[in-house]
Order: sequence, then structure tokens, then C-alpha cells
Amino acid sequence: MSLSLQVRDRMNKFLDWGGVLLASAFLSVGVLYGLWAPDLTLSELRQRYGSASQQVVDVDGLQIHYKDTGPKDAPVLLLLHGFGSSLQTWDAWSAQLERHYRVIRLDLPGFGLTGPSPVHDYSEQNDLATLTHFVDKLGLLNFSIIGHSMGGKMAWSLAASVPDRVKALVLMAPDGFPDTKDIGTKPYAMPSIMGVIKYSLPKYLVRKSIEPAFFDAKALDDNLVNRYYDMLRAPGVRAAILERANQTIYTDPVPRLRKITAPTLLIWGEQDQMIPSSNAQSYSNVLALSQTMLLPNLGHLLQEEQPDVGVKLVTDFLNATLKRTN
Repeated sequence: MSLSLQVRDRMNKFLDWGGVLLASAFLSVGVLYGLWAPDLTLSELRQRYGSASQQVVDVDGLQIHYKDTGPKDAPVLLLLHGFGSSLQTWDAWSAQLERHYRVIRLDLPGFGLTGPSPVHDYSEQNDLATLTHFVDKLGLLNFSIIGHSMGGKMAWSLAASVPDRVKALVLMAPDGFPDTKDIGTKPYAMPSIMGVIKYSLPKYLVRKSIEPAFFDAKALDDNLVNRYYDMLRAPGVRAAILERANQTIYTDPVPRLRKITAPTLLIWGEQDQMIPSSNAQSYSNVLALSQTMLLPNLGHLLQEEQPDVGVKLVTDFLNATLKRTN
């Protein structure tokens, strides 16, 4: 089964289950009241997740929330999170990386405290423009990128767009490499019933949607589930997620990937159920300079399931590539 069909099949099964659950909730006013989940305020989220240290920059009318830590004269690492996530996914990695690198991580458009795009555009072109304008606003002449899943797709898109500025690239189970026959399709289009998540979001459903991203479900503790649940309730995020899912169209990645000149590390959890590790070969066949590392007993969210394992490999790669030692 192709990557896009595998992802679509899992998504459809999840949506079918979730749609039945949410639709049945609306049969009872009492049940609906119990599942009511209004947006949280930005101030409440900042208080809960220590986001007072976040900075904000206006990029084309979008208020991007980001963190900028580590030595300001060190090589820059730009960290891009995956779908449905936020910059907090990098907490453990940032604590290690910022010892020797300037680490910049942001809530991508439609997620976290950054929230919805003011023009409701989540196309590849607009994502690329937003990231380009973001690094320009911060005055970053050159940098390296670490991208996970959806953020991995954004990472290689940016590296292909400005190859002379990207010094190293880490792609963690990146999205965006469909079979040729799936180019032009919408892999994540959601049925209209899913619109109810803007008003009703059972925490149990959030937990069940994250579990497949872990090899060991025991690693998914309540604090992590609560964080994902809360960030999904950031102002306007659920509506933005639905818009992004329905606007996502698979395009041909090969011409762009061939433009990347940065040394690239492809890193995957061997038991990734979201984007299978076998997809690494598709990237390595096209990228000019890459190496692949498969991590046993790890799933899709390897930076949160066993953060020490992945960050050691990534640090070694960056140190060797950027000629910066501990």
C-alpha cells in the first residue's frame, strides 16, 4: 500500500470512529453539555505552559509566537513541529541543543498561540512565504532546520527554496512524498461532521488520536495529553486545523528536493504508524547528500517518546556537519 493510501486509510478509520462518537453526542443535550470544550484564552495558555518567555513577531499580519534561546552568536537551528502540535514538542530537545546552538522554535500557522492565518490560507506556497518572511524578519542570513512530519515537509520546502542559506537539514518522518498517482489528491480532507470539534472535543478522543504516534503507549502520560488537548483549544486552532486539512494537496516533491544542497539526516522511528520508515528510501533516492537513521522501538513522535535517543543522534550529526563540537 502506498504512503498516501496508508495515511488516508488510518485517517479515515479515525474519522469514521470519531465522527460516530461526536455525532452520537449530539443526540443528548446532557451529553453535549458534558463534551462542550470552548477555546481557552491566550493568557491562560501562557500561564499554564510558561509561555511568558515567548516572543511575538508580525509576519504578513500573522502574530507568530516563538522562542529564541541559546547563545545568540551560535549557529541557528530552526525547529518546525508537526500537525496538531506546538513548539512545546521540542522542550526536551531544546534543553540539550540550546547549550551550543541558538534554537528558534515557533508555533506554525494554524497552531498553538500563533493561531489561525488571517487570510485562511494554508497552502504550500503560503506556508513557504510565511517561513521565509519569518527568518527574514529575524535577520537570519543562514540557519539549519529540524522538521518533524508536517514541519518536515515545510523544512525541505524551505531548504529547496533558499538552498544557499540552509547549512544542515534534519527531516524526522517528513510528510509530502506521495506516490506519483496520488499527486493532486487531498489526503487529509475531513467530512463535514468533523466540524463539531470546534465546539466539542472529548479529551479521550485526543488521547486516542495521539496513541498511534507512540510505539509504547505507556510513554503517553497525562501531562502530554493535557498539553495537546489545551493547545487544540487555543483560540481558533480547531477551525484552522480543519481548514488546513481540507486545503492540503499532494504535489510532486522531486523537483524541489533536487534543489537541496544541505547535508541531510533522515531520522525515523522504525515502528512509525503514521508515516512508515520505509518512506525514507524515497527521500534518499532524490536528495543529493543524505544519511538515514532508523530508531528501533520508537514511533512517530520520537522527540517526545524517548527524547534522549533522537537528540543524541541529531546533535552528533549537527556537530559533524557544522564543525561545532561540545
